[in-house]
Amino acid sequence: MKFSEILEKLGNAASNSSLCSNKDQDPEITGVAAVDEAITGNLSYIEGARFASMVSQTSASALILPVDETLQTQAQERGIVWIATPEPRLLFAKVITLFYQPWRPTAEIHPTAVIHPTVKIGHGVYVGPHAVIQQGVEIGNDVCIHPNVVIYPDVKIGDRTTLHANCTIHERSRIGADCMIHSGAVIGAEGFGFVPSSRGWIKMEQSGYTVLEDGVEVGCNSAIDRPAVGETRIGRNTKIDNLVQIGHGCQIGSGCALAGQSGMAGGVKLGNGVILAGQSGIANQVKIGDQAIASAKAGIHNDVAPGEIVSGSPALPHKQYLKVSAVLGRLPEMYQALKQLQRKLNNGND
Repeated sequence: MKFSEILEKLGNAASNSSLCSNKDQDPEITGVAAVDEAITGNLSYIEGARFASMVSQTSASALILPVDETLQTQAQERGIVWIATPEPRLLFAKVITLFYQPWRPTAEIHPTAVIHPTVKIGHGVYVGPHAVIQQGVEIGNDVCIHPNVVIYPDVKIGDRTTLHANCTIHERSRIGADCMIHSGAVIGAEGFGFVPSSRGWIKMEQSGYTVLEDGVEVGCNSAIDRPAVGETRIGRNTKIDNLVQIGHGCQIGSGCALAGQSGMAGGVKLGNGVILAGQSGIANQVKIGDQAIASAKAGIHNDVAPGEIVSGSPALPHKQYLKVSAVLGRLPEMYQALKQLQRKLNNGND
């Protein structure tokens, strides 16, 4: 489609906060690509000034730029049409949807699906081959259940939610509208509840609920556990990457982002807008304040204040962690200097 057509389809996303240039040019845009891989006919984006060199190197026919006159001038000199916006990556994400939509099957119940007669199914629902839906389940409108999904009894699933192949939804799970559960994820399985005794470990039954509010996305092979009592709750629009472990009784706020291999023990509480980078881990019952950030591999054993950035294991405030890291690199020479000082002191005492 023409560049002008793209801007028209973007509507307010492009016109309200963006500035368009080179209006006399209107190239045919055949697809989207990363700026360093783009070819003629592609649209790409530049996120900030540190990628300025890409403007002079790219073969893209159109660019989404930040509000930066230098970058805009460079693009104009190369004859590349552009649109400027405070959030280039966000606008690029919207452009992608004009060229690609995830595959979605038409509504039907496959004949090999096993569905208990007590199940309530809304309109426009797809249930794929060999899916199993047990008694008392309630499924909203326009839900998509891909092959081999297993849904245990007493589960509720909201409108327009998608369950990808081979995910498992255990009993007492409540999944909201517009959620996405990816392949291999397990929602609502028993939490790790065992009580030590003189006879060994005694199992504590996990009788609670697992609740995913609207717009939650759960990546492949992640697990969100059901608690002994009460609920494990994931707040609205929280996004969970692959291979994430959320222990029983955790309370996750809205708009959080949990990267791959991050994990938390039981009873952890995350505020709103918290970010956990890859392989970060949180100990039992720790509280993380709103908008806090844990960097990669952070090991968090104590509460974190709202807005705090922590790094390292055990986790420290990020600025302190950088100072400690700088000292670590000098430890061998500091150790040698200390040994020399000790020898001098010992010699002086002889």
